[in-house]
This record gives sequence, structure tokens and C-alpha cells, in this order.
Amino acid sequence: MDVTSILSNLNETQEQAVTSDQQHLLVLAGAGSGKTRVLVHRIAWKVQVENISPFAILAVTFTNKAAGEMRDRIESLLSMSLRGMWVGTFHGLAHRLLKMHWSDANLPENFQILDSDDQLRLIKRVTKALDLDDQKWPPRQSQWWINSQKDEGLRSNNFSDDNDPYLSVMIRVYRAYEELCDRLGVIDFAELLLRALELWRNCPSILEHYQKRFKHILVDEFQDTNTVQYQWLKTLSSSASAVTAVGDDDQSIYGWRGAKVENILSFERDFQKTKVVKLEQNYRSTSNILNAANSVIKRNAGRLGKNLWTDLGEGEPILLYSAFNEHDEARYIVENIKSWSEQGNSRKDAAVLYRSNAQSRVIESALLQFDIPYRVYGGQRFFERLEIKNALAYLRLIFNCHDDVAFERVVNTPPRGVGERTVDSIRKHARANSISMWASSKALISEQQLTTRSGNAVSLFLNLINEMTNSLEALPLPEITENVLEMSGLIDMHRREKGERGQSRVENLEELIGACKNFSADQSDLPVLPQFLDQVSLDAGDRQANEHQDAVQLMTLHSAKGLEFPMVIMAGMEENLFPHKMSQNEPGRLEEERRLAYVGITRAMQRLFFTCAETRSLYGTDHFNPISRFVRDVPAEFLKEVRLKNTVVRPTSFALSAMKSDHGDLTGFELGQRVSHHVYGDGVILNFEGNGPRARVHVSFEQAGTKILILSSANLKAL
Repeated sequence: MDVTSILSNLNETQEQAVTSDQQHLLVLAGAGSGKTRVLVHRIAWKVQVENISPFAILAVTFTNKAAGEMRDRIESLLSMSLRGMWVGTFHGLAHRLLKMHWSDANLPENFQILDSDDQLRLIKRVTKALDLDDQKWPPRQSQWWINSQKDEGLRSNNFSDDNDPYLSVMIRVYRAYEELCDRLGVIDFAELLLRALELWRNCPSILEHYQKRFKHILVDEFQDTNTVQYQWLKTLSSSASAVTAVGDDDQSIYGWRGAKVENILSFERDFQKTKVVKLEQNYRSTSNILNAANSVIKRNAGRLGKNLWTDLGEGEPILLYSAFNEHDEARYIVENIKSWSEQGNSRKDAAVLYRSNAQSRVIESALLQFDIPYRVYGGQRFFERLEIKNALAYLRLIFNCHDDVAFERVVNTPPRGVGERTVDSIRKHARANSISMWASSKALISEQQLTTRSGNAVSLFLNLINEMTNSLEALPLPEITENVLEMSGLIDMHRREKGERGQSRVENLEELIGACKNFSADQSDLPVLPQFLDQVSLDAGDRQANEHQDAVQLMTLHSAKGLEFPMVIMAGMEENLFPHKMSQNEPGRLEEERRLAYVGITRAMQRLFFTCAETRSLYGTDHFNPISRFVRDVPAEFLKEVRLKNTVVRPTSFALSAMKSDHGDLTGFELGQRVSHHVYGDGVILNFEGNGPRARVHVSFEQAGTKILILSSANLKAL
């Protein structure tokens, strides 16, 4: 292959990145700018033009799929097999390293890797061995904490509890878990990288071998690296190594699972003699879409900076629809998907993106109503999610205590000391006597055939179900469901979970209450609960799109990263929903929400819609949120407001202009702006109230929390 072939079909800046002879290279690759093409062609350039051995190159990415595609494209470009080349994910390469040096890593030769479920089982074992109450110390919370520490490169012996009771228990669990894993000869997923890092640190000769071998290290999606991954790369690289980092600080959206945008921001400082190349030409979207994305992301502070552009033309304006409520919003979304399909387009080329999983319920319901197939990408349909199925099992059990499937599902969920052996005894007795597991439990307790501890645990469960059942006739369906969520401990169990997953599960459970509020029974002379459960079963039935069916794509904004669609609808563009309410009191979270908005916008190729609702029933509560600041960030010339007769009560144009004209122009400040106060320090403006000299401003300060200040006397300074 000649030089011309390698550089063909590359634009000027892509060619600069591919051919750079600077020791270190940072490629800031904007959305849709061809970053993978640059990475693959740079490897081909090194091998074909600079005569670097493929075995002296290490290429790292984040998913097995991406690693496989990278390898295939390199082999296709070079027309040769690269079977021995180290191309893979961080975890895959760390596993390869540990398999080769298992003894030096203090591992048995045939060590096993625990998946998430296996890891949780071991932590449950540890929790029990330490005689900890798993209600107070949920094993899943301990699992999250342990994995988070490993992602930071920390062992249990790196901590001092500082008289902190919570930290003290977590350290004990972590230490006991480490000891158990060592005894069993197993390691978990997070352990792979930490153990590989420790191998290099503890065995200088092994590190030196790989430093001499890998002269060129290339990393894709660099903005998603966490602490231990960055340390792994820095440790492997030597003064003779050349490191190419490809990524986009504006698409760093995984801070909640350990990714550190600081890694890409500090690359030039940590790797001297770095050349920075910005890929700004976008090959995916129209200029209206890109101008909107640029307008949103430029408000983030501390970014490395770039401005996306395209030669694909101006395209259609972004359509903005302010619905009366979430059902009106869902109707509008479905109507546009129908129209899109009727124009000869594939439904799979249309995607509905939302910030919270719980938003999908109403949209799913509308799609089912109009018989439009859909697929939830990277997740499950609302009524198939674990926490929802658990809640529904409780509802089924209080309606019919002899429902064995529901009984088995929740008899120990949340954990209440009813082990598998006890459940097995109940099941066998039920089958032997042709009775339900509920009746079997009562009989075994009465005959004292269970141990005292197990008998007490099962008896408490039966009493709980009886207590819930007593409320059936006295309460409406939403309150029955709310009672079940609270009394069962389900919602508390997920509230104690840390991270985005626990928060999402709580929101889904709260949205189940909303589903109950919106349910209309067909037959008024029959109990409402069984009618609701029957409807749920129908909604979760065989109308799900199969993998070969042309179906609309539903997904969270996080799941959408890396994908593209000719038509994108971003639903729920409201304050406290997007940006999420949890982001406003945590430093850095609001900027990540803005990056998430940028990712969502840049998924669209031809058509982009923003939808919001004047009033929204979500998580079982009515919300009246103003339109999202991310919509207000988009200049009016790129937006077209959709006005449907007798639908919009409050003109969207008011919502768009309110904060800009009534507050921004008069005060000199805007929503989301960073400011400084002489007493409270640095913070972010969340909201304005009123006009004139008594106008008030809500500011979330990094140290002092949220304060409401009189604007005229606050003496705020813009940062």
C-alpha cells in the first residue's frame, strides 16, 4: 500500500493527525468528524510508511465491538492479518497481561473472572459472615462502593476510617471481600485493571519489557477514561513511547460511573511535546443542528474548545413543541413518527431520546396504542424492568396470595433472611401437598418445620402481605401502590443504592404510581387492581418488536452516544428533568448535563425535534417546570416553534424569552452562569424570581449549598 492510498478520502486536518511525527498527539474529534477513521489510518501509516512493527503498537478502546471493528478496519486497510497485535479494551488487554504473568500478579494460573451477579453473591456472603444487617448495609451498595474504589486505584488498606461509621463498615466489607476472592482464586471486572497496574508497579522488569515493546500507544474515547485507566497508560508509557489520544471533552458524559473529563483536559500537561489537532468538520448533520450544538456547549467553562461545521447544507430548522402535558407530548411524538414512516422512511431511522428511563412509559403506551413497533435500546421496556416486576409481584400477591410466581419473586426481596434452602423447603412441601407456597408456608410455620430464624422471617413476610391486603378496599389504586412500595421496602432498597442506576430505579418505581393514577378501568363494577394488572400483562406481551422488525428506537441520552439517526426527538426538555434536578447541587454535574445535551443534539442527521410539557406527571407527582436552559441556549434563528390550535396554553416564545429578556438583559446574569460571592464563594445560577430591585436569584454554591439572594445587594461577580 502506498502513501496516497492511506491518505485518500481524508480531509486536511485528518491528514495532519494521521501523519503527525510529534511524540504525543491529542486529537480532539468532534461528533461525526471521523475519529475512528483517523485512528485506523494513523496505525496504517505507522506500519506501512514508518515501518513500525504492528507488534510494537498497542491500541485501546472501550467496548469489544469497537475493538473488533478497529481490528477489522486495520486489517482491511493493510490487507494483512494482525492476529498478534494488541488491540482491545482496557479490561481485555489487562486480562491478557494477567494471564501471561499470573504468578507475578499473585494469582492462580486458572483464575476466574466474576461477573456482576457472582460478585454480588460473594459480597452477600461477606455481609453475612460479618454479621451485618443487609437492610442497613445492602450488599449492592457495598458492591458499588468497592468497584468505585478500585476504579480510583485504591485498596482497602489505603483507607483510614477517621471515626466515620459508614466508612469503617465499607472498609471491613472491602477487606473481607478481598480476602475471600484471594482464597477462591477469583477476581472481579474492576480488579483486572487494578491488578495489572499493580503488576507493573511491583515488577519493574515486566514493566520495562512492555515499555520497550510498545513504542506507540493509541487510545480511543479518551474522555471516558477513569483514574486507574489513566494511571495504567501513564505507567506503561516511557520517555521513548509515543501516545496518541483521540477523544472529545465535550462528549464526556459518564462521570457518574467514574470517567474523568480531567484526564483529557490535562493530557498536554502530563505528556510533554503534545500536538493538538481539532477535527471540526462534521459529516453527519446539517448546519442548523450543528449550530444548535455549538451554542449549547460553548457555555461550558474549562473546555478545550472547537466549533463543528459541515458542508451538508443548512437543513431544516429544529422544531420545538410545547405540549399541554406528557400525554399530549407523546401524541405529538407518535404523530411525527407516523408521518416519517408514511413518507417512505424506515422507523428504525427515528429515535426518541430522554433523560430519565421513567419517561419511556407514556411514550411506550402511545406507540402501543397506535400499533407502532418500537425497541428500547440498551435497556428494557418499562414494565419489564427488574424493579417494576418486583413491585408488580407484590401487587399480584396482595390480590391473590396463592400466586406462586409472585411469592417466589419477592419473598426475599428486599432481603429479609429467607434463604434459598427455606424457599426450596416451602416449594417441595407445596408440591407434595398440592397447595400454594403461601399455604405451604403457613403449614410449615404451624408445624414448626422451619428453623426459628427462617420461620420468623417467613412469618414476618406473611404478616406484611396481610397488612398490605387490608388496604385494598379502603384505598384507590395509586395509594395502594405507594403503600406497597414503602411497606415492602423496595423503594428504600433502591434509594440506598449509589449512582445513576439506583436513582433511575427509584424514578421508575415512582413513575409506576403515575401509571396507576392515569389508569382508567374498563369495568367499573370490578376491582381496579386486577384490571390494572391485566392491562400491564397485555402491554408487556407479544407486541414488542423483534430484532428484525422495522421499529422506532427509544433510549436514554446516555445510551445514544456513538449512534446516529436521520430523525431525532429529544423529549422532556424541561428544567429539573433535563438538566436533571440532581445535577444542580453537585459541582461539575451541570456541565456534564450540558455535554449530554450536546451528545443528544449531535445524534441527529437531518431532522431534530425538542419537546417539552407545560405540566408533567412524573414519578407520581405533577411538575410545572420551565423550558430547559439547553433549549434557551439555542438562538431563535435555528428554531421553529410548532403551534397547534387549542393545545398550547402558555406560548413557548414566552418560555424561551423570559429568562433572557426579563432577567438576563436586566441583571447581566443568565441561568447556568458561574458567579462568585464574597461570603459563599463560587457557584452556579439556578433560577430568578421577580423583577426590579427586589428580584431574587437562586445560586448553588460549591461549599455553602443553594442560597436565595436579593440580586441588588448580593454583589455577585461573573466568573
